[in-house]
Amino acid sequence: MVANRGEIAIRVFRACTELGIRTVAVYSEQDTGQMHRQKADEAYLIGKGLPPVAAYLDIPDIIKVAKENDVDAIHPGYGFLSERSDFAQACVDAGVRFIGPSPDVVRKMGDKVEARSIAIRAGVPVVPGTDGPITCLSEAQEFSNTYGFPIIFKAAYGGGGRGMRVVKEYEELEENYQRAYSEALAAFGNGALFVEKFIERPRHIEVQILGDKYGNVIHLYERDCSIQRRHQKVVEIAPAVQLDPHLRDRLTADSVNLARQVGYENAGTVEFLVDKHGRHYFIEVNSRLQVEHTVTEQVTDVDLVHAQLRVCEGRSLPELGLKQDKIRINGFAIQCRVTTEDPARGFQPDTGRLEVFRSGEGMGIRLDSASAFQGAVISPHYDSLLVKVIASGKDLPAAAAKMNRALAEFRVRGVKVGSLITRGLGAAAATWPAALLKGMQQGNAPTSYNCSTTHTHTHLPSCFCKPPPT
Repeated sequence: MVANRGEIAIRVFRACTELGIRTVAVYSEQDTGQMHRQKADEAYLIGKGLPPVAAYLDIPDIIKVAKENDVDAIHPGYGFLSERSDFAQACVDAGVRFIGPSPDVVRKMGDKVEARSIAIRAGVPVVPGTDGPITCLSEAQEFSNTYGFPIIFKAAYGGGGRGMRVVKEYEELEENYQRAYSEALAAFGNGALFVEKFIERPRHIEVQILGDKYGNVIHLYERDCSIQRRHQKVVEIAPAVQLDPHLRDRLTADSVNLARQVGYENAGTVEFLVDKHGRHYFIEVNSRLQVEHTVTEQVTDVDLVHAQLRVCEGRSLPELGLKQDKIRINGFAIQCRVTTEDPARGFQPDTGRLEVFRSGEGMGIRLDSASAFQGAVISPHYDSLLVKVIASGKDLPAAAAKMNRALAEFRVRGVKVGSLITRGLGAAAATWPAALLKGMQQGNAPTSYNCSTTHTHTHLPSCFCKPPPT
């Protein structure tokens, strides 16, 4: 069973089918027409009478469906319940395998403060921050007095950019504290926050890890996820461009050491910030499959979902042929997220029926989607992701050329998509080796953690601001 919806549910179903495993989908009342329901061998309604998102958070109902239909294992996908230790524990208590780390590890990694403490014990560098969740505004004021501005509020029990607020001066402190608390409470059911010194214009580098039940842990190298809008990743690349080999070694070694420190099992991602001086700082561990796992698969030729399923069955990494000295990078891969958002309205999600949909395809292009077809209804209730476009090539310019060509072939009518921005970024990737290095040297890495419509390109090298060819 996949306790999720959309493209990630379909991604897991496909892997299961390839391995001869029968699949079970769950769907909310609002998702009766969604494609993920059709792609599974069986499908069952959950959360009857509940709001759209709440249906996928209804742990008792999901477990009930699993037990009634003899489900052996549950894959949480990403988002929703994927990093909820109580869900992992509910699966274990029901005699259903949770395809992910143990409930205890999910709990430790989901608590950003505890994860930070574990990183410190493992000798991994961290950004200066509070030792635990703060309980009032005065504690944030005290932290800012000690470390100065800018600082950043982060949700203690969740990620994905929700509950994150950057504060650049004292006058903004109270308002951003209240907003971060409200966002964290709404998204995760817990408004607890912690505070960190904000690293300006960093690169966001994450390392893919994989562990088994026998203490084996490997890494599958890194991804560069620096291009973001409102804390949400927009373009991801593997491997990272012009990353110093010694820094790569430190990042991967720290990731593996941290995973071993907690007895990590299954797939996960260790995230870091890298400043303009090449210093790296631990951010968090995502104890689940990432949206951008695709680019790692393309350059390592390792099917991460296959690996997740086999590890859950009790197979060891060496048994699966996954030894560190066998993992190699071959070429480059770029992922662009095409979303149903209207740039003219501040990238607000757009909804409606897809009147026309034609995708870009061809050699070197992979598409992961769920609702990307003519006649599909784009719901206002869920994430605005329409399709993930992944381009692969022997080098970065080759991958970028394929990405730009594929995005240029897209035709979407009925809803607005942010394709102009995405095409510009995809095309500009061909010049990243030079532009990125120059930007880093000038303290202007191609990243922004608080973009708005009026300055989406403000922090990007000039090549990113050129409109795509017509």
